[in-house]
Amino acid sequence: MTLDDALVTFIAESGELLQDMEAALLNIGDGEADSEAVNAIFRAAHTIKGSAGLFGLDHVVAFTHVAESVLDVVRTGDCPLDPELVALLLACRDHLGHLLATVQSDGLAEDLALTEAGEPLLARLQVYLEPSAPPAPASDTWSISLRFGPSVLCNGMDPMSFLRYLGTLGTIERIATLADTLPPLAEMDPECCYLGFEIALRSSASKADIEGVFDFVREDCHIAITPPESTMSDAIRQIESSPDTPERLGDTLVRTGSVTRAELASALHQQASGDGNRPIGEILIAQGAASAPVVEAALARQGKARDARGLDGSSIRVDADKLDRLINLVGELIITTASANLIARRARNVQFQECSSTLSALVEEVRNSALQLRMVKIGATFNRFQRVVHDVARELGKDIALHVSGEDTELDKTVVEKIGDPLTHLVRNAMDHGIEAAEVRAARGKAAAGAIALHAYHDSGTIVIEVADDGGGLNRERILAKALERGLVEPGRVLSDPEVFALVFEPGFSTAEKVTNLSGRGVGMDVVKRNITALRGTVGIDSIEGVGTTVTVRLPLTLAIINGFQVGVGRSVFVIPLDMVDECVELRAEPGHDFADLRGQILPLLRLRQLFAVAGVPGPRQSVVVVKYAGQRVGLVVDTLLGESQTVIKPLGKLFQKLDCISGSSILGSGEVALILDVPALLRAAPAAAMAGAVPSTEVAMS
Repeated sequence: MTLDDALVTFIAESGELLQDMEAALLNIGDGEADSEAVNAIFRAAHTIKGSAGLFGLDHVVAFTHVAESVLDVVRTGDCPLDPELVALLLACRDHLGHLLATVQSDGLAEDLALTEAGEPLLARLQVYLEPSAPPAPASDTWSISLRFGPSVLCNGMDPMSFLRYLGTLGTIERIATLADTLPPLAEMDPECCYLGFEIALRSSASKADIEGVFDFVREDCHIAITPPESTMSDAIRQIESSPDTPERLGDTLVRTGSVTRAELASALHQQASGDGNRPIGEILIAQGAASAPVVEAALARQGKARDARGLDGSSIRVDADKLDRLINLVGELIITTASANLIARRARNVQFQECSSTLSALVEEVRNSALQLRMVKIGATFNRFQRVVHDVARELGKDIALHVSGEDTELDKTVVEKIGDPLTHLVRNAMDHGIEAAEVRAARGKAAAGAIALHAYHDSGTIVIEVADDGGGLNRERILAKALERGLVEPGRVLSDPEVFALVFEPGFSTAEKVTNLSGRGVGMDVVKRNITALRGTVGIDSIEGVGTTVTVRLPLTLAIINGFQVGVGRSVFVIPLDMVDECVELRAEPGHDFADLRGQILPLLRLRQLFAVAGVPGPRQSVVVVKYAGQRVGLVVDTLLGESQTVIKPLGKLFQKLDCISGSSILGSGEVALILDVPALLRAAPAAAMAGAVPSTEVAMS
């Protein structure tokens, strides 16, 4: 790996760590941060600092070091993580993001202006590092339980000499002699040692140093050394903040000084001697070598390290451009396969047709696998809005909670990248104009805290994203009055609620009584609709005044390759997205009827020959393809049904970009071009009377 490749990896991984840091900070309550969340934030900062140092990014290291020091103070419990500190750390996270973005665009050179911009943040961080009061003295008294073996005197060892030497490591504050194993006088052997000792040693020495005092008699003695409470707490904190590196439990305990190598060796020997099924942690606790809280902390860290290793081992980082090239090649492969299938059918060669059929099946599997590589969960996009809601709510002085559901819903990476800005505007708009002030909500009998919900799910080959709030809702009469004032609606025209609410997407349209730095200028909602339309999606609004508003965005799952259903009209071929095809039926009706009775349901008909001015006269038998989208249905009248096909979406040229009811094109196996139908646009083009539920004058029998 070259230095440039390593730098790209560092930037990418640091970006993910910053996202994790932001998510953890936003999930922390007011001063109620759990130790795992704080440790996760600390590890993210520590990793970024260490990696930045490898590339000589001293300005990044210097800034991150101060933030890391504050987080360390929080970890030790000396400083509460209150909302003010959370906001400061979020600002530091943003500054780190700017520093890394500069490295990505300009290289390793320091941007002095950007570094200076971080000075106020460093000054605010330093306040948390200044000692406010002398720390309370931590307990440093070790508890030692010592029982010499019976033969210690025979071996020439004086137990008292070991106790005197132990005193050189500190101060023996208390010593109690244990005589519970002392036999009756008649049975006593003067060459045997029957005494034990309980010792309280005040010392700053390590556990290994204390254990070393008894090296010469370890084999004949039972020694249990319990660390001071402060040392135990330090060990637990050290274990919890250690990197997610998988290692055995004993190694973790030795590395953190919780047990010594000798104690671990003794426990392993006991396990091998007959306690093979007994966990090593349980043996260490039983021997008194380790405390239960320390072992539990080490086991928890071991489990998380194992999970992290499993996740890391099951995924690799791939450049998005490589995936795009793969999708393009798969698209060309599909077109070539379609040509081979056509040649096989024309040749009437059975073996050729069988091979061609097998090839088509394999290509379809390759296509599905390739497309799946580009599918990402929308949860990462949704998580961005935790920060948006947090910051905007503070700015507006409102208490607003964000509820997210459907975050595991997947869609194409390209769509995810382009939907972020429109959703951001919708969320900010809902917070500014949708959610009322606390006193207004109280007067209306609502909870003081407002709520915004983001929900995603799949429906008919599309992904549906709903942005809902429990605010005041849209005022239909005010919108209509504003539209009449601007000449957007003819006087006297009757509009349905969806038609009235759709007026807010007109350029420059706004009913806001005052302009804020967030919204109210009438700039934004039209851009939202334009961006969503550019993704071949639709957007609609449903609102109840006084209750709330829901904005529904529908987007295609992918912009590259779809399963299509080919139909013929004259000599032209059209492709309908297969996920939107409900059923196909034969048309038995006289020409001219725009409605049909399909099993008692009114179905509007749309004749593609007339809509696209296809030359020629329709045959005696026509078919109807019933398509559905967003709960609406329309029947497309066609000449022939050509069947399913894998369809590679090709964009239309600039000359045809404003062509109604067409969303793209595709190349057939014959080399001809087929147009891909835009089903939402076709529904809008269907007879207005049918969409309103009008009853046809003549029933049409369909089968």
